[in-house]
Amino acid sequence: MVMRSSLDPLEEARARIRLRHARAKPVKPIAKTIGTLSQRITRDRLPKKGPAIGRLKLVWAEIVGPQIARVCEPEKIGSGGKGKGRVLTVQCIPAAATMIQHQSELIRQRVSVSLGGDIAEIRIKQGPLSRQAAPKPVRALRPLTSEERASLEASVARIEDRSLREAVLALGEAVLATEERTQEPDRR
Repeated sequence: MVMRSSLDPLEEARARIRLRHARAKPVKPIAKTIGTLSQRITRDRLPKKGPAIGRLKLVWAEIVGPQIARVCEPEKIGSGGKGKGRVLTVQCIPAAATMIQHQSELIRQRVSVSLGGDIAEIRIKQGPLSRQAAPKPVRALRPLTSEERASLEASVARIEDRSLREAVLALGEAVLATEERTQEPDRR
């Protein structure tokens, strides 16, 4: 058995030549599930900078906070040109434009983190917000039955102050009118 020394200059030169011409191919690990494989395929096929404005509008209040979300909303995400990253255009009410301008770096950082890190700039556009406040659902009050009304009036009859009695009666009517009736099964 012949032992070769690693200090042999001739052997080291031969090893360098072999390494220079023999390149290894990267090995991709086998996908464990179909979901992982599909993510890998779509990540390779889809463009890196896809439209994310819809997702951003859904989670806007969580990203920037409720105060900022009340006065501004994301409008569009465009390219900055010449590889500078993407530009987020934000629509805000005119009274809050200065506040949004001062908070723009914080907003940019938060949005950039949530969308993948490539928002380079924020442009502020003043004007009315396009979203409408969600209307509060109006619940129809049901009329009180005669038994409910009699019971309620009997319970407030001992109150001596007339205005207090009327206020408690109105409160009781409101509470009972908004409660849903529990229907008892007919026992015939």
